[in-house]
Amino acid sequence: MSNDKHGLHSSRGVVAWLLTCATLVFAIVVVGGVTRLTHSGLSIVEWQPLVGAIPPLSDADWQQLFLKYRHTPEFQTVNFDMDLAGFKSIFWWEYFHRLLGRGIGAVFLLPMLWFLWRGSIGRPLAWKLAGVFALGAVQGAMGWYMVKSGLVDDPRVSQFRLTAHLAFALLIFAAMFWIALDLLFPRHSSSPTLLGTAALALVIVILLMALTGGFVAGIRAGKAYNSFPLMNGHWVPPEILMLEPWWINLFYNMATVQFVHRSIAWLLALAVPLLWWQAMRSNIAPRARLACHLLLGALAAQIALGIAALLHAVPLALGAAHQGGAVIVFAAALWVAHELHHPRAA
Repeated sequence: MSNDKHGLHSSRGVVAWLLTCATLVFAIVVVGGVTRLTHSGLSIVEWQPLVGAIPPLSDADWQQLFLKYRHTPEFQTVNFDMDLAGFKSIFWWEYFHRLLGRGIGAVFLLPMLWFLWRGSIGRPLAWKLAGVFALGAVQGAMGWYMVKSGLVDDPRVSQFRLTAHLAFALLIFAAMFWIALDLLFPRHSSSPTLLGTAALALVIVILLMALTGGFVAGIRAGKAYNSFPLMNGHWVPPEILMLEPWWINLFYNMATVQFVHRSIAWLLALAVPLLWWQAMRSNIAPRARLACHLLLGALAAQIALGIAALLHAVPLALGAAHQGGAVIVFAAALWVAHELHHPRAA
C-alpha cells in the first residue's frame, strides 16, 4: 500500500471515529434532557468516576443508595412518599447518563492513543484532540458541580450550572464535528467570504439560542406562557421587568427568559432563510447547497418542535426531541459555515 493510500485510509478512520464520538455526544445531550425532564438528576448523590460505573447488584446495594437519597432535600420536600421502586425509576436515567459520559471518554481516548501510536495523527491534530479530551474532563467535573447545587437547601440544580454543562457539551460536539469536517473536506486558504462570515455569525446565534434554552429548562419556564405566538395574550408580557435590578430578570424571571428564547428563535426564522436565499443565488458547490438545505429544514423542524413542546407544557417526548433538535441545527450550521467560509465554486 502506498503512503498516499495509507494516509487516506488513516484519515477516513479518524473521521469515522470523530463522527462516532460526536454522535455519542448528541446522544448524551438527549439523555441529559430526559434525565432533567424526569427529575432524575439528583438520584445519585455521590461522584465516583470509577466505582460509580458498577450498578447496584443486590438488594442491600439498592437500600444503601436509597438511604442516601432519602437524606437529600429533594426527597424530604418533593419525593417524601417515594418508595424503592420509584427511586429505581429515576436512578436508572441518571446512571445511564453518567455511564454514557464515561463511555464517551473511553471511546474518545483509547482510539486516540491507537491513532497516535500508529502515526495516523500529526502533532497539530494531536494537540487539538488533547484539547477536546481536556474539555471532556472539565465537562465531567461540571456535571457533578451542577448536581451538587441541587443537593443543598433548594432541590433544584442551578440554572447557571445547568447551562454551563450544556455549553461544554455543545463545545465538545462542535470541536469534534469541525475537526472531522476539516479532515473530510479540507478548506482552501482563500480569504473568507461575506457569506461565510454571516454563516459563522449564525453559528454563534444558534449556540446562544441553545444556551437560553438551558435557562428556560433550568427555571422551568417552559411550564409557563403555554401559548403561541402571544405570551398569555401579549407580544411582550408586562411582567418582563418585574424584578430589581433589571438584569436579574434575564436569569430568574420566567417571562423574560422565555421571551429572550422566543426572540432569538424569531431572529433565526428570518436570518436562516435569508442566508439560504443568498447562498442559492451564489456560485457555490453542490455540497454547500445541500448543507444550506439541511440547515433550513432542521431549523423549521426545531421551531415546530419548540412550539409543540410549549403548547403542551413540555412533555417528555417533545422536550427531549427539542433538545436533540438543537444539536442537529447546531451541527447543520457548523457544516454550512465550514462550506461557506472558504467556498469551492460550483
